Amino acid sequence: MVQAIAHQTLSLTDRVMRALDRIDYRLAVTEQDRERIFALRYHAYLREGAIAPSADERFTDPVDDQPNCFMFGVYADGELAGAIRLSISGAGMPDVPTAKVFPETVLPQIEAGRVLVDPTRFVADARWSRELPELAYLTLRLPWLAMEHFGADIMLAAVRPEHYPFYRRLWGNTVVSPPRLYPGLAKPVMLSQLDYAKAAPRVEALYPFFRPRKAERAAIFGGSGMAWLPAITGTPAARPVLV
Repeated sequence: MVQAIAHQTLSLTDRVMRALDRIDYRLAVTEQDRERIFALRYHAYLREGAIAPSADERFTDPVDDQPNCFMFGVYADGELAGAIRLSISGAGMPDVPTAKVFPETVLPQIEAGRVLVDPTRFVADARWSRELPELAYLTLRLPWLAMEHFGADIMLAAVRPEHYPFYRRLWGNTVVSPPRLYPGLAKPVMLSQLDYAKAAPRVEALYPFFRPRKAERAAIFGGSGMAWLPAITGTPAARPVLV
């Protein structure tokens, strides 16, 4: 009880930094890791009424197999607590999921040469959400770290309208398109986005836990930036093949 009260008196930054020591970010490469994430997604979306029940109890789509997609599990104390998918756009590779839903907003930015990070399938285990209230912030460190690692300009956030205020308060996202239906989901999403270069100094001053730890970005994403994208390099991807 005393420890719980002491924890509650800490600032958000202190709580997240303390929780970060319990977290491991893992790129889902093996079939086993991917299936665990598909199951976690299924139960999270079903719990919110965003999808219909299915016999196989898994939630996946073709984006999961695209070469510019990273699927991450967020592990707390060694257990899968959350997950998020990051799609990175680039010249010649505009195929990020949000571009299909909001093409008039997203595609012109890619065609203008901007690099976009498109986080989707952001989910959390119900028990871990209760036991680790900082889990949302810990998971959202992944798209934030990806912005700098890939030299990205814009972070997209296609979210349900009731979730948008969280992103506005946290990062300062602005709405760029009203809600519309997203393939595979029963509830509409709206599109907001963030200009990373303008927002980063303010956000990282307010929330220092978004700053990378030493060598963290390279450990999470690999040391070669966007070199694994065949559309950028013209060579076969050096990234591990997802099976």
